Amino acid sequence: MTLTHSPVADVPVSDVDPFSHEVLEDPLPMHEELREAGPVVHLSRYDVFAVARYAEVHAALVDWQRFQSAAGVGLSNFRTEEPWRPPSLLLEADPPRHDAPRRVLGAVLGPRSLRRLRDAWSADAEQLVDAVLAEGTEFDAVPTLAQAFPLRVFPDAVGIGQDGRENLLPYGDHAFNAFGPSNDLVAKGTHRVPELSGWVGEQCAREALSGDGFGAAIWAAADRGEITPQQAPLMVRSLLTAGVDTTVHALSAILYAFATHPDQWARLVADPSLARGAFDEAVRWESPVQTFFRTTTTDVRIGDAVVPEGHKVLMFLAAANRDPRRWTDPDRFDLGRDPSGHVGFGMGLHQCVGQHVARLEAEAVLTALARRVRSIELAGPPRRHHNNTLRAWDSLPVRLGVV
Repeated sequence: MTLTHSPVADVPVSDVDPFSHEVLEDPLPMHEELREAGPVVHLSRYDVFAVARYAEVHAALVDWQRFQSAAGVGLSNFRTEEPWRPPSLLLEADPPRHDAPRRVLGAVLGPRSLRRLRDAWSADAEQLVDAVLAEGTEFDAVPTLAQAFPLRVFPDAVGIGQDGRENLLPYGDHAFNAFGPSNDLVAKGTHRVPELSGWVGEQCAREALSGDGFGAAIWAAADRGEITPQQAPLMVRSLLTAGVDTTVHALSAILYAFATHPDQWARLVADPSLARGAFDEAVRWESPVQTFFRTTTTDVRIGDAVVPEGHKVLMFLAAANRDPRRWTDPDRFDLGRDPSGHVGFGMGLHQCVGQHVARLEAEAVLTALARRVRSIELAGPPRRHHNNTLRAWDSLPVRLGVV
């Protein structure tokens, strides 16, 4: 990374490409360099401003008035460019357009729904772990656990049918790639966009959904006039876009964390009540969602510099989650840490509305594993999956020591 001076006063300039395969394979050195360069850095390759320290990332996330989402949370600026699909009512909208959909989805995914799902998901996780271990104690944890469980329980909870669920992962992968530049990662999924978008759109229709899931509850809110009938399918789409991939990669992250920190797995086995906190510590440590953009609505001072109105600001959530200014020994995965305050789910009114659903899924899987498994270790070299926005594993060979 070469640092020079920006045309904007007091802003260092970097020529790094955060979406290159080299960086996606291991972004940690870049994160450190950006944090140390200053509160804000100009990324000359894309003419965007980057914030990588916790304080500045947190401030941008909670200040929706000056750092808007409605111009897109990717590199593409919706003020000047046509989005590849209708913008998300949750992720790519600000108040007042954001308010009703957020309120409805917050209720749909609220404590009452999760209490109803807890016992069923715990039983599903126990069943899955028992079935996996019956086949052997050495396997690839990504397809066998991290993908299998969310693809088993979350689409059921939304209320979509069994056919075509294999489309959810490539659709979500492309959606998160599309937040970055038009590179080879975007190109590899473009040819399937009509097919995948068409399938997802069909699942969002009222008649495609069961009568007792999240999707039906969203349509019921439209019937009550809380949202419009036009908003309902877009909200179901948000669940299917962001509700699977992110949880899959978060589960992969926590399994990798435990496989590389055996002392922390022993802590969880001794006290399974640590499962929920362990999940948040893994989200902080690995940050499945690495980045999101905002767009300035006015000239904004960051540190000693002023970022001009209308510019994209790239928030490095993962870098903030390992900022030593905020966290003690940030590179260590530690169940003794209080990870609350991490920005892995965002922050402020755009904070991930489904985060408690992801926590419940992880808690179910970890509790089921802790009941049967005394040790987790890598059984071979893991392999990364590259995505412009997500930190993911393609393969995670593990060996389990069972009771």
